[in-house]
Amino acid sequence: MCGIFCCFNRQGDLASYRPRAIACSKKQRHRGPDWSGCYMAKDTIMVHERLAIVGVDTGAQPLVSEDDQLVLAVNGEIYNHVALRKGLKNQDAVFKTHSDCEVIMHLYREHDTGLCVMLDGMFSFVLLDKSVEPPRLIAARDPIGITTLYMGYHSSSPDTIYFSSELKAIHEECDNLISFPPGHFYDSKTKQLERYYKPTWWDGDKGVIPHGEVDYKLLRETLEAAVRKRLMSEVPYGVLLSGGLDSSLIASIAARETDKLAEEHEKFRRERKQAIADGKWVGDEKPLASWPQLHSFAIGLPGAPDLIAAKKAADFLGTVHHEYTFTLEEGLDAIPEVIYHLETFDVTTVRASTPMYLLSRKIKAMGVKMVLSGEGSDEIFGGYLYFHAAPNAKDFHEELVKRVKNLHTADCLRANKSTMAWGLEARVPFLDKQFLEVSMNVDAKYKMFSKGTHQEVDADGRPKMEKYIIRKAFDCAPDGKAYLPDSILWRQKEQFSDGVGYSWIDGMKDHAASVVSDEAFAKRAERFPESTPDTKEAYWIREIFEHHFPTKAAASTAVRWIPKQEWGVSSDPSGRAVSIHTAAYENKA
Repeated sequence: MCGIFCCFNRQGDLASYRPRAIACSKKQRHRGPDWSGCYMAKDTIMVHERLAIVGVDTGAQPLVSEDDQLVLAVNGEIYNHVALRKGLKNQDAVFKTHSDCEVIMHLYREHDTGLCVMLDGMFSFVLLDKSVEPPRLIAARDPIGITTLYMGYHSSSPDTIYFSSELKAIHEECDNLISFPPGHFYDSKTKQLERYYKPTWWDGDKGVIPHGEVDYKLLRETLEAAVRKRLMSEVPYGVLLSGGLDSSLIASIAARETDKLAEEHEKFRRERKQAIADGKWVGDEKPLASWPQLHSFAIGLPGAPDLIAAKKAADFLGTVHHEYTFTLEEGLDAIPEVIYHLETFDVTTVRASTPMYLLSRKIKAMGVKMVLSGEGSDEIFGGYLYFHAAPNAKDFHEELVKRVKNLHTADCLRANKSTMAWGLEARVPFLDKQFLEVSMNVDAKYKMFSKGTHQEVDADGRPKMEKYIIRKAFDCAPDGKAYLPDSILWRQKEQFSDGVGYSWIDGMKDHAASVVSDEAFAKRAERFPESTPDTKEAYWIREIFEHHFPTKAAASTAVRWIPKQEWGVSSDPSGRAVSIHTAAYENKA
């Protein structure tokens, strides 16, 4: 991933604005520390901050077409770029780089805005077409919002439109701001946002309920394919491993795929060595890079549940495991920086992002640029423990769809910004388009789980707990080796902010109570009339956010994550606030 900045249709002397544009983009340079590029064209300026993962030697941006008519800046990865290139009508199309993103310009020429639905990946981009008058700009964001993108303008010049990967790059330029909606494109020709992502399950929150049966083999193989395509990398990669189900499944699949890649690399090295010896080596092609053995990374307070479970999973999978701890004080000290990078005042996002932010710094220091992560599974399968209170399958599924549609406001935002704060890219296989198509069309009656400690069991004695169907899909050993040990495969859900150590959340609450006075909290509605904080912890976080982003426009882009209140559950997002969590652990005791 990278950072993009664009100012489109700016009136006046564009050259004099160039230093300002570069300064704005510099605020997000942590996203792309490898190189910076700037391109000016008529009334538009683009700045790109690059994190080089694919096409490392030649993929500097903004990309410019051979005829100098198209200019492109992209944040993200296009996993099917090779297939798209082979499918072009114009097989003589000239590619100037090895970048996976360059194909977007050629797709635009052949399919116009129809190109967006053809892309399989995580991306945000702005494309300028100089061949028409006035020049045309297309901007788009990936289907779920794995990458971040903001759009805005200033009321004094509403026809000048700004785009950036992070809010901090344009919040001082604009008094009207939005988080660019996932699965949409903007076309300056129509001045409209239009949704291009229209999967079969999209209207599930409007009463369109699927009735598909569970195909465990299809679930497993589709997720495996999603992980496989996300190993596209020319730099060392790893996996975030909390020891929970989601990250452990991704790590298990990645470990198997990395072993296969290591074998391919060794074969390639032998063949290349022999070809050179025979004087027959004519190319510089090389397979995509990986370490010979998968590296995994975990973080928590000393003795945290996640650290114990992650070590158990890593030992089983044979990964090179790296375990880090942090103190409560170190976490609290980091929170102002975390909020600056997250650009939200949502409590659960800040709670969960702080350990991830600290871990990302450690990972980047090892020279790793990309990691796989397990975001999305809870939204797809109803893994949050409050889902136990769903009254029926219809309500369960409607809440699933709502959660998936809002991933860009919380978990995707966290995974993107807490890692990219250190120039580390996180890829999320659970949010693969094809996997979503398979998993979101399963009848929700198969995703519902028992309440309390008396869970139903299946014919094999497995508990029908949260995320049962994805657990069951991997409860096998097709090659003679199980994917995960039972203690991990059937481990109860922990919120990441809980799993890193229960005292982490308690410490945040205690600190907020010590710095927010009762008098200030009593007047919270006067100070924050919109999205009024309902706890001292939320007030404290909101104060820090306001320090970094003081405008009403900036605050309007933040969304709070709250469990469904109509089901009678606590508004506290911590898993421990759900009675089924405590009951389950008391039962084990």
